[in-house]
Amino acid sequence: MKRLVLACVGVGAALAVISADAAVAPRTARPNLVFILADDLGWRDLGCYGSTFYETPNLDRLAAKGMRFTDAYAACSVCSPTRASILTGKYPARLHLTDWLPGRPDRPDQKLNRPVILPHLPLEEVTIAEALKDAGYRTAFIGKWHLGGPGFYPDQQGFERNLGGCELGHPPSYFSPYRIPTLPDGPKGEYLTDRLTGEALKFIEANRDRPFLLYLAHYAVHNPQQAKADLIGKYRAKVAKLPPASEPEFRPEGRHQTRQIQNQPVYAAMVQSLDESVGRVLDKLAALGLEENTIVVFTSDNGGLSTAEGSPTANAPLRAGKGWSYEGGVREPLLVRWPGVTPPGSVCRAPVMSTDYYPTLLEMARLPLRPRQHRDGVSLVPLLQGGTLPERPLFWHYPHYSNQGGGPSGAIRLGDFKLIEWFEDMRVELFNLQDDLGEQHDLAARMPEKVAALRQQLHDWRRRVAAQMPTPNPNYRPGSAETKPGGPMK
Repeated sequence: MKRLVLACVGVGAALAVISADAAVAPRTARPNLVFILADDLGWRDLGCYGSTFYETPNLDRLAAKGMRFTDAYAACSVCSPTRASILTGKYPARLHLTDWLPGRPDRPDQKLNRPVILPHLPLEEVTIAEALKDAGYRTAFIGKWHLGGPGFYPDQQGFERNLGGCELGHPPSYFSPYRIPTLPDGPKGEYLTDRLTGEALKFIEANRDRPFLLYLAHYAVHNPQQAKADLIGKYRAKVAKLPPASEPEFRPEGRHQTRQIQNQPVYAAMVQSLDESVGRVLDKLAALGLEENTIVVFTSDNGGLSTAEGSPTANAPLRAGKGWSYEGGVREPLLVRWPGVTPPGSVCRAPVMSTDYYPTLLEMARLPLRPRQHRDGVSLVPLLQGGTLPERPLFWHYPHYSNQGGGPSGAIRLGDFKLIEWFEDMRVELFNLQDDLGEQHDLAARMPEKVAALRQQLHDWRRRVAAQMPTPNPNYRPGSAETKPGGPMK
C-alpha cells in the first residue's frame, strides 16, 4: 500500500528524531494513561490550532511537549457514537449506535425516518477500560458518559470508579447543585469543570504507586453556556478591544447560518476553565514525580457548535460544525504527550480516527492487541515514534437529522479526497482537502472516476459493517410547521 509521505514532522530548527527503540525500552512499571476528552470542542478552539481569541496556555504546553495531530477525526459529528468508538475501537455503524442517545425523534418535515439504534453501549463489548483493568490497571471514569442509563454506567464497563458518568448528555447546571445522579453536589456555586478536575487529582494521588487509567471526560464546553463571572468579564473586555471584523460574522449553511468569528465571552471562559483543568492535571503528575511515566492524550468528541443552539464558536476555515459531515463537524484537536517516545513539539499530518485510541493505548501499555475487539482501529504508535502508517480510508455514517441542521449522510476520506453522500437524494460532493480545506469547491462533476471509486468503497464498507440506513418517511409533509431543527440538547 502507498505510504504516507511526511506523516509526522518535528517542529524547530531540525527534525526531532527519536529511535523506535525508545518505545520498547525496559521500564520498571507500565505507563500511566490519562485520557482527557472535551465535549463539543472545535478544531480551532486552541491556541496551538490557531485560535487568537481563546486562551489555552496549558494545552499549548501539552502540544509543545508532545505531538499535535492536524487531521484527527471523531467517528461521528455528535457525541455518543464517538464516545462508543473510543471505548470499543469500532465504528458507530458497526455498533448500530449512530446518534446521540436517545436520539432525535422522527418528524413530519423530514423526508427520511431514522433507523432504530441501540439505547446503550452493549455490556458485551470489551472496552479499553476492561482490557487495561485485566492487566492490573486501576481505572476511573470522571465526567460525561452518555452511553446508557442505570445498569450501563461506566462501572459496568471496566471502570472501578465512576464520578459523573450517567445518561445525561449535558449537565443541568455547571454550578453546584449539579443534579447529576452519579456526582454528589459540592458547595453551592462550585464549578463543575473544577470539581471534576479535583476528583481526577484525588484519583492520581491515591494510585501514584501503581499503573492507572484516568478517563477524564469533561462536560465542557457543551451547552448550557455557563462560566465563572470573572472569566466572562475578562473576555467581554477582550471583545471590546477586537478590531472591526474583515468578514461577516455568519455565512449561510443550508437553511442555517454558521459562525465565522470566535468572539463569544462565555464560551471563551468555558474554554479557559477547561485549559486550567488540563494544567492542574499536568502539574499534579509533575509534583508526584509521575510525569515521565505518564502518557497524556487530549481530544474532543465532535466539532464545535457553530450552526445552531447559540452557535457559541467558529470552526473556520473548516466548514459547518457539530452535527454536519463537513470537516467542522468531525475534525478534532488531538494532542499526545509520550515522554521518551514522542518528539516534543512534533506535528503529525496523517489522518487518524477515534477508533484508533483503543489499540494505541494497548500498545503504549505494552499489552497484546485485541484485533477482534478494536477491529476498526489501528495503533498510532508508529506515528507517535515519528514514522508513518499505510494509507487507509476513513469512514463516517450518520443516517439521522441533527439538531444543528445536518442531514442523513455518509462519507469517506482517502488521501486528500473526501466524498460525502447525502441520503435524501443520494447526491454526492467531492472535495480535495489539501487544496480546499473549507470544502467550498465540489469536484464531483469534474472527477466522475474518483467519485465512482470512492463511492464504491463507501458502499462496500457499509455492507461489511451492516450499517443501518434511513427509510422513507410515510408521514412526510413538506413545509410543515417543524421547519427548523429542535428537540433536546445533546
